[in-house]
Parts: sequence; C-alpha cells; structure tokens
Amino acid sequence: MKDALNTGDTAWMLVSASMVLLMTPALALFYGGMVRSRSVLNMMMMSFGAMGVVGVVYVLWGYSMSYGPHSIGGLFASPLDLFGLRGAITDSAGNYVMSGSYPTVVNVAFQMTFAIITVALISGAIADRVKFSTWLVFSGLWVTFAYFPLAHQVWGGGLLSGSADRLAARQLGNARSGGDVTAAVAPIDFAGGTVVHINAGMAGLVLALVVGKRIGFGRVPMRPHNLPLVMLGAALLWFGWFGFNAGSALAANGTAGVAWVNTTAATCAAMLGWLATERVRDGHATSLGAASGVVAGLVAITPAAGALSPIGALVLGAVAGSLCALAVGLKYRLGFDDSLDVVGVHLVAGLWGTIGIGLLATRTGLFYGGGFRQLVVQLIIAFAAVVLSGVVTTVVGLALRALMGWRVSSDAEAAGIDQELHAESAYDWSNLAGGLGAAFGGALGKSLHGANAAPVPLAAGLGGPTVPVDPAGSAVTKTHPHKEARS
Repeated sequence: MKDALNTGDTAWMLVSASMVLLMTPALALFYGGMVRSRSVLNMMMMSFGAMGVVGVVYVLWGYSMSYGPHSIGGLFASPLDLFGLRGAITDSAGNYVMSGSYPTVVNVAFQMTFAIITVALISGAIADRVKFSTWLVFSGLWVTFAYFPLAHQVWGGGLLSGSADRLAARQLGNARSGGDVTAAVAPIDFAGGTVVHINAGMAGLVLALVVGKRIGFGRVPMRPHNLPLVMLGAALLWFGWFGFNAGSALAANGTAGVAWVNTTAATCAAMLGWLATERVRDGHATSLGAASGVVAGLVAITPAAGALSPIGALVLGAVAGSLCALAVGLKYRLGFDDSLDVVGVHLVAGLWGTIGIGLLATRTGLFYGGGFRQLVVQLIIAFAAVVLSGVVTTVVGLALRALMGWRVSSDAEAAGIDQELHAESAYDWSNLAGGLGAAFGGALGKSLHGANAAPVPLAAGLGGPTVPVDPAGSAVTKTHPHKEARS
C-alpha cells in the first residue's frame, strides 16, 4: 500500500532541515569569535566552504552512498543507484517517492544538512594555519569516505544499524530490534553521536596531529577576539539543534517532543556543570565557558535524545559539562594543538553521550534494570566510529599533505591568514582610525590652539600618520603617547 502524505510531518521536516542548515553559519560565528581577529574570515570561510562542497557532493552521490537501496557489505551503499538523486524524487509515473509519511526529497534535504555541519565541525581543530584550497579538497574526500559510510552503517541499514528498515526505525526513536551486532538489543544513535560528533571529533584529533601546531602554541596567548560573537553563535546553534534532535524523530509526534525537552534539559545542565567546574578550578565562571558548556550538552544529548527521561538528560548533561571542561586542557598536557577544542567537546561529549545511553536509557540502560547488554553495544559502535574516522582521516590527511600541503607559510600565519588567503580583513582599522583621528584630532587641536586651529592628526597605530603635524606645518618630533603596536 502506498504511503499517505502527512502534511504536518512534511512541514516539520522541512522546518527542521532549515534549522539544521542554520547551524553551520551559527558555527561560523561561534568559531569565528574564538580565533584571533586576523584569521576570523578564514575561520568562517571554512564553514561556508564546507557548505558549498558537501552540498554539491551530497546531491551527486552522498545520499546514494548513505541511503541507497543496495548495500555493499554493510559498509556503504552504491553511489550510482541514486546518483544525482535519480529515482529518489519521483517514480516512473511522475509521483513523488515517499519515505514514510513525507516525500523522500524532504529526507534528502534533512540528511544533507547533517553531512554539512559534520564536516564544518572539524575545521575548528586546525584553525589559523591551513590552506583554504586543501581544506576544500579534504571536505569532499572526507565526507565521501568517512561520513557517508558511517551514516549508512548506523542509519542506513548497514552493519551498525540493527535494522534494514532505516526510516521506520528512526521514526520509532531508533529503538531497533534484531540488530546485526546483537540479537538482544540494538545500537542507539538517535541523531548523530557516532555519525556526527565522534566522527568529527576523531577527525579533528587526527588532523591536528597531521597539520601540526600553530606558531607560538603554548607560549603565545591566543585568546578569543570576540566573545559576544561566540555567545551569539552558541545561541543560534542551540536553536538549530532542535531541528537536529527533535527533527530526528522524523515526524511531528511525541518522540519529537521528548527529544526537544531532553535537549533543553541536558544543555542547561551542561552549561551549569561547565561553569561550576570553572568556578572550583579557576575561581571564576566565564562567558566562553557558558557557550562551550551549551555546545557540550547539545553534543552529549544528540545520540540519546529519544532514549532518555528528562531526569536522565539532566544527569547526562551535567556530567558532559564538567567532563568537557576538564578535557579541553588535555591538549596542553598531551601536546596537540586542537585550536578550538573540537576534541575536548565533540569527541569527548560524543563518546560520553553514546556510551551514557547504556547507563541511562529508560528501557535497556543499566541503571534502569536493563543489564550490561546495551552498554556493550554502545561501546562497540563508539569504538567502530573512532576507528573508521581515525583511519580514513589519517589516509586522506597524509595524502593531501604530500600532494597539496596543509600549512600556509610561516610569514602568512604570523601576519594573519585572512589577507594572505582571501585578500580581506574582518575589520577595517584604517577607516576606524580615520574617523577617530578626525574627531579626537579636531578636539585636541582646538584645546591646544584655540577654536579656529587646524585638527591635529593622531598616530594611534590604526593606520593614521605616524608623525603628527602641528598647525604651522612643522613636524612634531615627540611620539604620541597613545600610539601602540597591534599584533
């Protein structure tokens, strides 16, 4: 019998897809605020570049590799069956192909946004130092050989999915039975703990090692240049994440409502957990910590949003916030330069969220009387995601290092890569200096020489003249006391 169109489900899935797509520009703001001002445009361009490359690749062969009808050894689906979405939109009679209660093309839109954000997440681990061209090539290769196969294995009826009927299973909150890993319980990844966050976090770790450290890492302060931008990005990520998690119910139903509430509960608890850890460890709670705690909670609840009670979500989130607050310091102890804490947040929280299901799932979790079986299964899929991502990223990363090179020149890195790679700067200091110089110079001239005096140009180190000139035209030899160098 042909599936009936449910306009409510269709509308919800299109809204959810739009919300998830918004997450990538939100990530650009979040990451952009965390880097230094001289590389903010490049950081944001890495997210936008991922959107461009992955959006094209997903239409051509990505959906087919993830959800095509013919699985190749349970590892990935054939990239040719639905190449260019041929056969995924309409059938031979011109009718829309259906996926449950909405057209398959709507599912294409939703799943595409997941692939885009996953690749963009990786960029934070290698901020400030890589070639934009190499990043674009990496994006296409990595999403093909790491993301699409893992999406197929977990959600597309592959080795780790526990069910060949992927859409029906996800509509039931991924509470699959009769899985390939074990007949007793099935793996649970509601919205992307393995496919998105462990996958991206492990890739970030490998790339940080392959690319190497930033110049001055561990010796030179590399503070966020715009914390309000970071907090705005985190807020927009939180909003978009409701499409990410509640949308993964694949219907406008009660499971979507549970996922929404659990997402909020875990995120609030994680933010408080991060801030409490900061307060005890450092003596103060920071805005960067609040924003990072929000993301840690969102990551942790992603695989578990449909499987936990709200109380379980609070516990999962609180632990995630504290755990990630401690984990982000590991890069200094272990000596790898994960620029924006992709490893400390996405890998750590992704692992905890995926494994925590085995403890806190309301039906099969250890703390709810389900024994150790679910926990073992969750450990297996987490380990599989780590291995697959690690191997693929190592091969692709090393190949690109040999063929194209990853690093910009040391001079470009030291000066800031926005100008080198994009011929732009995020902030036009020269215009700012001109406006400030005219205003303050005019006021200074009047105060020194009377109401009709000419303005005194200021040498503030922002692009104005380095030697001020007095009204008579003679050079003022003394350097202005407010001049300062800018890095």
